[in-house]
Amino acid sequence: MEDSRLETHTALADPTLELHAASTEDIHRELLRRLGEDPARDGLLKTPERITKAMTYLTQGYEQSATEILRGALFDVDYDEMVIVRNIEFYSLCEHHVLPFFGKAHVAYIPKGKVIGLSKVARLVDVYARRLQVQERMTREIADAIVDAINPQGVAVILEAQHLCMMMRGVEKQGSMTSTSTMLGCFRESAQTRNEFLSLIRRSAV
Repeated sequence: MEDSRLETHTALADPTLELHAASTEDIHRELLRRLGEDPARDGLLKTPERITKAMTYLTQGYEQSATEILRGALFDVDYDEMVIVRNIEFYSLCEHHVLPFFGKAHVAYIPKGKVIGLSKVARLVDVYARRLQVQERMTREIADAIVDAINPQGVAVILEAQHLCMMMRGVEKQGSMTSTSTMLGCFRESAQTRNEFLSLIRRSAV
């Protein structure tokens, strides 16, 4: 049985305050009440405001465009060897429990006339991390954005992450790590290219 503190109601504690008219801070204040807290006590007075600001920051990816970010840093270069940006730290929120998952991204591509500014690869990861996510979809979204931007010979993305929804609740497996990968173009078609990428990733972990 669900905790009665979180029993669903059709209105906020103040019956004159319709849900659609409530501010985000009002909603967070009501959530604190339903958890059994007193939002008027000293330590919680500004908590609804802080939650609102934190969630706005942690989901800012909805307001950002991967296309616009990459478009500002595309360069014509006569280079057709593998480009890897590895160990990109990211922090995201799982869409199932709105709990954090975090880890590192490894992104590689083989250009075909155009390359991406290196810092933009890291920013691209953040665009998709700063949304409610599942790791599998985020992995593919990063790869697809690079394909759309520069149409390279191939793209490979690996994400390695720890999920607090597994560590703090449910099975409570603190040492678990989830890895996901997307291989496109020559990384999917050529075992040699794929193995070179995986070898370089493993070497970086030593």
